[in-house]
Amino acid sequence: MTSTTPSILVIGAGELGTAVLEALARHPKRNNGQISILLRESSINTQDAAKQKQNEYLKSLGADFEAADIANDSVSDLATVFGKFHTVISCSGFGLPAGTQVKLTKAILEAGTPRYLPWQWGIDYDVVGQGSAQDLFDEQLQVRSLLRAQQKTDWVIVSTGLFMSFLFLPAFGVVDLDKRTVRALGGWEQRLSLTTATDIGRMAAEVAWDPRDVRSQVVYIAGDTVSYAQVAELVEKRFGGEWKREVWDTEFLKGELGKRPEDGMLKYTNVWAVGKGVAWDMERTLNRQRGIELQGLESYLKEMPDLK
Repeated sequence: MTSTTPSILVIGAGELGTAVLEALARHPKRNNGQISILLRESSINTQDAAKQKQNEYLKSLGADFEAADIANDSVSDLATVFGKFHTVISCSGFGLPAGTQVKLTKAILEAGTPRYLPWQWGIDYDVVGQGSAQDLFDEQLQVRSLLRAQQKTDWVIVSTGLFMSFLFLPAFGVVDLDKRTVRALGGWEQRLSLTTATDIGRMAAEVAWDPRDVRSQVVYIAGDTVSYAQVAELVEKRFGGEWKREVWDTEFLKGELGKRPEDGMLKYTNVWAVGKGVAWDMERTLNRQRGIELQGLESYLKEMPDLK
């Protein structure tokens, strides 16, 4: 069973895992709570200079290392690791084999981990529902069903909307800086909620160290909730010059997915075009309710470099 001292395990040290770790380390209510980060043995003992530098940075934040392989280790092996900690925060999801998130959840429940923040940083999968264009989302619903079917482990799902940086990925399709094109997914008045990775880390730390009445529920955060028309206006205002506007509606995107059924990013684009579960009013957000200011789109744009 878990130790009685406050202890948090972060799974993964990518962009999100590092942001969560930084926020956990700096939160005013940490009170010397133990923080560990779960990495593969090969990542901990790497000979790669860049990875060694990253590991040194993680250690400088006061993190201990815990070795495991979430893709290949068994549920029982992972449960043995998770059982050492009070809270586990999963920040590893992209590129993992199908079924990994369900396996992690089963390991959490087998371990009897008191608190779990799963890899659900994104949209409201309950509203999206089964059978969306992005088949990975069905697994997210399985995770929710497993957590809701029990009472031993407290869980918090943090719905963040789209990672702010994704808005500017040409493959996602909304803002293509090189082509000076802004696109609406579904239509110009459809909305989407956005949060930076740094702010997701801040709110994860807030929930972990200062939960208050947040227990076994979905919470919503966002730095901004905007329409695609507002995105276009803000992008044009920031960078100036001529911009092209296009609409990728659901019919067009379904056709494209039919041509490229294995295109993972196109699956995401299709879900956002449908517009279900991808936006919420700022008044609903935990950050607004707690008076925590997160970065909005206009501020984020100001920090971006000028276009050549």
